[in-house]
Amino acid sequence: MILFSASARATRSLMAELSNSKIKLLLEPYGVAASDHLCEQVCIYTALLLEWNKRISLTTVTDPAQIVRFHFGESMFAASAVPIRNGRLADVGAGPGFPSIPISMVNKSIFAVPIESNSKKSTFMSEVARKLSLPNVHPFRGRMEDYAPAGTDFDWVIARALGMHRELVEWAYKSLNPGGSLVLWLGDADASEISKLPNWTWHSPIKIPGSDRRFLLVGERQH
Repeated sequence: MILFSASARATRSLMAELSNSKIKLLLEPYGVAASDHLCEQVCIYTALLLEWNKRISLTTVTDPAQIVRFHFGESMFAASAVPIRNGRLADVGAGPGFPSIPISMVNKSIFAVPIESNSKKSTFMSEVARKLSLPNVHPFRGRMEDYAPAGTDFDWVIARALGMHRELVEWAYKSLNPGGSLVLWLGDADASEISKLPNWTWHSPIKIPGSDRRFLLVGERQH
């Protein structure tokens, strides 16, 4: 059930503030060479996010430029920095769709399952996928423990600012294919702690552009 959408007027107003050229400049530090089509998708997504955020809590970041940097830039950064390419991806605690939907926007070969227990946030993600014509994005409403994959397991499990790190790492180990990867957006202290956990091959943390203490931590599931 769709609760509400961004009005055409709101979208046009945002497009006047977030031009394609501005979005390209904002995303460039994150290794994203944005096409005009991608910029238009970012603008539509941002307009939806701000409109829904008036009624349900989706984000504390409300400045459009900061949304592009913090939500889209930091999400898309992983697509090239890790890199995340091809295969099935689970995004645990996806909230309003970050980071999995932006990754799907820049990499059409990803089949993404954003997992979110909040029904309104899950509905929002379904609306985003519909508006942006992203057929490979399939939100799942529920907790990670509730998800029973049909067919093959995941090649990627990702999470951003979820917490519950040990529970997530245990679930990811059971849900990934052998050699599959867990990608976490973390502060430096959490990255240091998690990288000591066994049964994984942990890579050196990757610093997120524009951030002093936020990193991508990548672990490969050992056989």
